[in-house]
Amino acid sequence: MNKNFYSLGLMSGTSIDGVDASIIKSNGEDFVEIIDDLYLKYSKSLKLKIIKTIEKCTSGESLNKFDKNIKNIEKDITIHHLNACKLIIKKNKNIKIDLIGFHGQTIIHKPDEGYSIQIGNPKLLSIMTKTKVVYNFRENDILNGGQGAPLTPLYHKLILDKIKSALPLALINIGGISNITYLNKKKKLISFDTGPGNCLIDKWIKINTKMEFDPDGRLAASGKPNNKILKKLLKDPYYKRKFPKTLDTKYFNLDILKKIRLEDGSATLSMLTAKTICNAINNFKQTPNKILFSGGGRKNKYIINNIKKIIKKPIYLVDHFNFNGDYIESQAFAYLAIRSYLKKIITMPETTGVRLPSLGGTIYKI
Repeated sequence: MNKNFYSLGLMSGTSIDGVDASIIKSNGEDFVEIIDDLYLKYSKSLKLKIIKTIEKCTSGESLNKFDKNIKNIEKDITIHHLNACKLIIKKNKNIKIDLIGFHGQTIIHKPDEGYSIQIGNPKLLSIMTKTKVVYNFRENDILNGGQGAPLTPLYHKLILDKIKSALPLALINIGGISNITYLNKKKKLISFDTGPGNCLIDKWIKINTKMEFDPDGRLAASGKPNNKILKKLLKDPYYKRKFPKTLDTKYFNLDILKKIRLEDGSATLSMLTAKTICNAINNFKQTPNKILFSGGGRKNKYIINNIKKIIKKPIYLVDHFNFNGDYIESQAFAYLAIRSYLKKIITMPETTGVRLPSLGGTIYKI
């Protein structure tokens, strides 16, 4: 029987809203028990600093240019993650945490140029928590020909196994970027980024209102998609590329939407997310028997309802199966930390394009 570990996973995604923290108990294989989840929102000033840093970092050269600024923001980000750790550990003081899975904050993702940079100080986090920290999950995959993303498919597979339904199945996470994990009848995994998730919608809302996002997709529902613009957006060459494939939020811009109403822009961008997800599902010869959704975008009723109109298969929020859809990513990095510690593969050719099934994660021991 494999040993179970208590692992604390941390995730700050492309939405840049805060840190998700999850404690799981798992053997890094077929067993998982969710112990607790917690969210710690970024302050407005920290969020703004992170966004400005991401906007400035457009290439490897820019990373060197802003090295001092990045080091400062890296410390702030790490302290915020540390505070999330302290809160969730205090809530669960009867548990001894064995490992911390620390993804850090992605500031640039260019695997085709050989790098994906996540900032965060694992040494500081390890010293302050007196715990082994697993970090640097993407590098080994990229060095071996992979895209370094998505990293969550093996955890998605564990969830899909738990729902005990006839294959094929799919789990789609709608974060800043949307990604799909597809489990075929032979239990083979396929995964890739389908297109934008919330990143363009959120950006549009922030530019044109004082809000951070479109709650429940209400603005989109009160508008009408501009089909001419939508068709142009759907012609982007990314959608014709063979998978596995990944995206950086910097890949997109909103220039084409300059002259349309707020509500119509929200509807157009939300429909882009919905249609690119549907097109990804339709890429498979066999449509999944069940499709599960996680991530913040699953709460956007406009997106989910439009997917339901196009895909004639049962669609569920992952919460229906007793998994909290807000914390799948942080739980995944807790799970990947265990796998990394046990020297088990975390990426495969079918999920990232890596040449061979690959180990990942670097362990910092105090």
